Amino acid sequence: MRRSPTRAPLLAAFVLTGCFGTPVPLAPGVGGSVGAPHHGVLTNAVELPAEGPGYVRYRQFGSYNWGNPRLVKAVQLAAASVSKRAPGGLPLIVGDLSAKSGGKIPRHQSHRTGRDVDLPWYVTTPAGVPVRNPGFVNMGPDGLAKLETTGEYVRLDIEREWLLVKELLTTPEVDVEWMFSSKEVEALLVDYARARGEPPDLVWRAETVLIQPGNSLAHDDHIHLRIACTAEEAVLGCEAGGPRWEWLPPFPSLTAEDTFLYEIVRDDPLPPHSESEVAGEPAVSAPSG
Repeated sequence: MRRSPTRAPLLAAFVLTGCFGTPVPLAPGVGGSVGAPHHGVLTNAVELPAEGPGYVRYRQFGSYNWGNPRLVKAVQLAAASVSKRAPGGLPLIVGDLSAKSGGKIPRHQSHRTGRDVDLPWYVTTPAGVPVRNPGFVNMGPDGLAKLETTGEYVRLDIEREWLLVKELLTTPEVDVEWMFSSKEVEALLVDYARARGEPPDLVWRAETVLIQPGNSLAHDDHIHLRIACTAEEAVLGCEAGGPRWEWLPPFPSLTAEDTFLYEIVRDDPLPPHSESEVAGEPAVSAPSG
């Protein structure tokens, strides 16, 4: 059978590049975190257990506790490390990750490829006694948040919150892409790190990835962690949701042909800026959360 000279190269690229929005029969090697955080799907997901050393899920039941295995492991390791290094605190509350197969989930614009998770703050009483965060409380620039249910105040547990950020930034293979957070909380964390004499390069990394998205709510009630694609995951269809930071391993770039094919088979379609903000999640344009 004679093959079309124009379609053969496209078919080869379609099968080999892995740069697609969803696994398809013509691209059996595509898998894992496929597509972009706001526009993709997920395979081979791992469920975060309801609780573990140093953490507990915000939603004990539900369908949105699945993620890229690296993300799930990162949350578990970081929470356990904070609990060990700062004993006497309450568990880290872990919010939504993704659906088992990825794609759009309620309350979120992103969280579609298993690389995103919401992490409400560690908090204490104003006097400094650790207490459990009831969920998502809006932290002010003074590090205080008023609880709507009781009218009482809680304070950002700056020690444990910084330890969490530090652990995520220094754990091998986590590859943090963003930590979406309000600029006020970022300032509190960075000032604390500098006062502690943390290494300047570590503080610089924290300042780089901690960011308040310009096209969404402030993220003053949690950190939205997003991990980057690894080079291996990129071959299987993972797309970046932000810049490729210079301290991360090189990221393969897409060719024009790859991009064309990706658009043909892209799943979970969503044109940029076509949906309004949902529950504090940024809109599609970068940086998105």
